[in-house]
Formats: sequence, C-alpha cells, structure tokens
Amino acid sequence: MFSWIDPAFIFERVVPALNHGLLMSLALIVPSASIGFVLGVCTGVARVFGPRWLRALGNGFTATFRGVPLVVQLMIIYFGLPNLGIYFEPYSASVLGFILCTGAYQSEYVRGALLSIKQGQLKAAYALGFTRMQAILWIIAPQAARRALPGCGNEIIYLIKYSSLAYVISCIELTGEAKIIVSRTFRPTEVYLAAGVYYLTMVSAATWLLNKLEAHFAIPGFCGEKK
Repeated sequence: MFSWIDPAFIFERVVPALNHGLLMSLALIVPSASIGFVLGVCTGVARVFGPRWLRALGNGFTATFRGVPLVVQLMIIYFGLPNLGIYFEPYSASVLGFILCTGAYQSEYVRGALLSIKQGQLKAAYALGFTRMQAILWIIAPQAARRALPGCGNEIIYLIKYSSLAYVISCIELTGEAKIIVSRTFRPTEVYLAAGVYYLTMVSAATWLLNKLEAHFAIPGFCGEKK
C-alpha cells in the first residue's frame, strides 16, 4: 500500500534534516509560549483592573495583534522595521512576532477568566485589609490563571503550528527544512508526511502535558471537576 515510500530516503535524508529543524522549532516555541503567557496575563489584568488609559492601551494591543494575520506581522517586523532603522535577525523577529501574537490571544482568555470571578472576593479582600494591588496579585490573578489555563493551553497548541511560518522570514525551522529537501529532491509527499508526523507528535506531547497541568491546578468544584 505504501510501496512508494522509500525508507532509506526517509531515514537517511529526511529525518536528519527534520531533526535539525525540530531543534529550531522548539527554540522558537518555548520562549514564545512562556513569555507570551506572562504578557497575556499582564495585559489581561491591565484590561480589567487598570486605569482607563491602560485599559485602552491593552484593548488596542489585543485588537491589533489579533486582527492582523501573523504572517503579515512577521513581515512587518523583519522587512518593514528596517526602514525605520530597527533591525532583527530572523530568529529574533520570529520570536518577537510569536510573543506579541500569542500574548494578545492569551490576554483575551485571561480577561474572560478575570471577569468570571465574583467581585465579592475583591470586596472581601478589602475588608481584610488588602490593598487593591495585593488583592489582584494574591487572590484574583492566581484564580484567573488557573481558570484560563485550558484556553491558554489551546493557544500554545496553535503556537506550535504558528512556528511553521518562521521560514517566510528566513528562520529555517521544521517546515523550512522540509521545503529545502523538497526543492532538492522533488519528493514532496514523503517529506511533508514526515514533517506532519513531527508536528502531530509535538502537539500530542503538548496536549498530554497541558492536561496534566490542568488536572494539577484544577479548582475544586469548578468546570465540572471529576469527583
């Protein structure tokens, strides 16, 4: 059934190149996901509890980076900003673009989680002597982060797939390596099937890890927790 697949070609030519690309993909995904999550939490908190000017700034940031396609953002950062005297290497431009994009989406999940927490908790914290900042940092934000985890985890899954766009600005990751092999061998079916297996493996591993994190940080009695 799969007689057209050449195992020697896959394991001798494709796998070594994709392994190299996988390292670059991970180098893009890990910092982008972690910093993007922090940016999303900070922006989400600012959009809910910040002063009017900060809420407007956060809403503008979120609307901009959710509204403009990621590939366009990457091209603006890498090809457009040099006209203003701002230069980035392909890797730095890719990570910056991913952080800004995923941070904007994460902030929306965090904002929704913050709004789901009853405001009576904030008033109770004031009654116990907490300042507004202390109440947000120690009572509201930790709950919101846990409630937002499923949505934020889903965004990390998307980020794994977003990373395939880095090749358009010359950051050669997994998809970039696959395209190079195809251009040299003219065997796209085998190469892209192998690349698909790599992405499926990364997404499956991330899904398993995120499910573990959700179970660990689950809030008792929230979102239909299993008895």
